[in-house]
Amino acid sequence: MKTSFKWGILGPGRIAKKFANAVWEIPNASIYAVASRSSSDPEQLKHFFNAEKCYSSYEELTADTKVDAIYIATPHRFHYENIKLCMEAGKAVLCEKPFTVNANQAEELFKLSQSKHIFLTEALWTRFLPIYGQVRQWLDGSKIGDIRLVTSTLGFVAARNLEDRLLNIDLAGGTVLDLGVYNTALTQWVLQKSPHKITAVGQIGETGIDETVSATLAYENGAAAQFTCTFQARPLNQFTITGTKGMIIVHSNFVSATRATLVVGKKSRSVKKRLMINVFEYQINAAMQEIQEGALDCPQMTQTDTLANMRTLDTIRQQIGLQYPFE
Repeated sequence: MKTSFKWGILGPGRIAKKFANAVWEIPNASIYAVASRSSSDPEQLKHFFNAEKCYSSYEELTADTKVDAIYIATPHRFHYENIKLCMEAGKAVLCEKPFTVNANQAEELFKLSQSKHIFLTEALWTRFLPIYGQVRQWLDGSKIGDIRLVTSTLGFVAARNLEDRLLNIDLAGGTVLDLGVYNTALTQWVLQKSPHKITAVGQIGETGIDETVSATLAYENGAAAQFTCTFQARPLNQFTITGTKGMIIVHSNFVSATRATLVVGKKSRSVKKRLMINVFEYQINAAMQEIQEGALDCPQMTQTDTLANMRTLDTIRQQIGLQYPFE
């Protein structure tokens, strides 16, 4: 690892602050610069993120030769244009989930990454967490036999702010892209393949976005997955993998989980993996390592997996009748 890995932040909001808090706890890493088009007080923003630089345009950030990589935390409606700007400037990118609005955007960006040989990975932190390392050990060790069913729920009661990004159709709001990306990405990680058949139903709210969605995914080997994501209730928010010999439960909230239980017959074993900081540290460390080794993505969240997952999300949106006006 180099003496100091300098991160730039494009879109310094609430999520970006959590990212920055993790960076400052990691040796040999720092928040070097932030860029915001809307800040009225750049000095205060610079102080808030403990950054050396604060830019009023994204172009200035991408042109700074001292920036080693850029973390994008803007609303996902803008991820495509933000990533493309960074790629064209030759900057490595770790972009918040969902990676883009649809698979066509993702495919174009990955082709650009590959042609320019520039690192580009979706920042879906869940797949980097230590507890999922334990889950993978159980799966690879055939502790639960052949996987037959994967089930999960994820949701909360969203405030009825119709202008907020969650409910705003012009910002690509809705549960599928905001929450469902976790359900599908973890299911994909478990089964290590994409479904061959998808059946989805959804409730479209007053702003035109999906407020609750349930989907069933069928696989060629006979396995199935079912999930529900919602802005209208708080379900168990856990993730369960059921096999021919037992099951694995990743306890609530599975998105930032620290505890999982293996159940085989009447015996159970629970394992807890505490977080070092706040969930962001694992993807940060992985990204810095892969960037410095010249890789194009992280093995925990490959470009191939992100693209396949975006195609699954596209199909779900098609089935519930949700297309954004800008698509």
